[in-house]
Amino acid sequence: MSDLPADLSRLSLADIARLAAEAKLPPVASWNPPHCGDSEMRIARDGTWYHQGSPIGRPAMVRLFSTILRREPDGGYVLVTPVEKLDIAVEDAPFIAVEVASEGTGRDRRLAFRLNTGDLIVAGPAHPLRLVERADGPHPYLAVRPGLDALVARPAYYELAGWAIDEAGNEGGDPPGLWSDGAFFPFAAAA
Repeated sequence: MSDLPADLSRLSLADIARLAAEAKLPPVASWNPPHCGDSEMRIARDGTWYHQGSPIGRPAMVRLFSTILRREPDGGYVLVTPVEKLDIAVEDAPFIAVEVASEGTGRDRRLAFRLNTGDLIVAGPAHPLRLVERADGPHPYLAVRPGLDALVARPAYYELAGWAIDEAGNEGGDPPGLWSDGAFFPFAAAA
């Protein structure tokens, strides 16, 4: 997806949804190779990928690794190929939703997100939004792939919250929340 515009505002939500649907990922869920150890990689809370303590500076490498990332039934994360499986440490979520675009209002709204890897995700039944309350405040997440979430970056979260408050004022929503692609996502933290 390297030929995308620098920001989502140049694309319609229909274009974003089409591009997201066209993205082809390796079938990591069907691969079951032997565990080979630790990758010596980690994904920091801010979305930076590290190898042996140094940041991975090439976005293409991060993008490549992100396509072979999988969450295991025990909650751990691995990088998996048809022949090997290596552990990777993830401090919070493996992705960051760095940008959001909105089209429509109320039940007709669609929300699209750009991830720090360049991936595009349209929130909806297959990619729900949820809010998790922690001691340091609410943490919004977007489901990216089975077991893999994106933490919604603060600027995008503030946009979402503003739209939710506006809609609640217009439609009396309780709790406030947003629709996207036919699904409603309340802005109340999950217990």
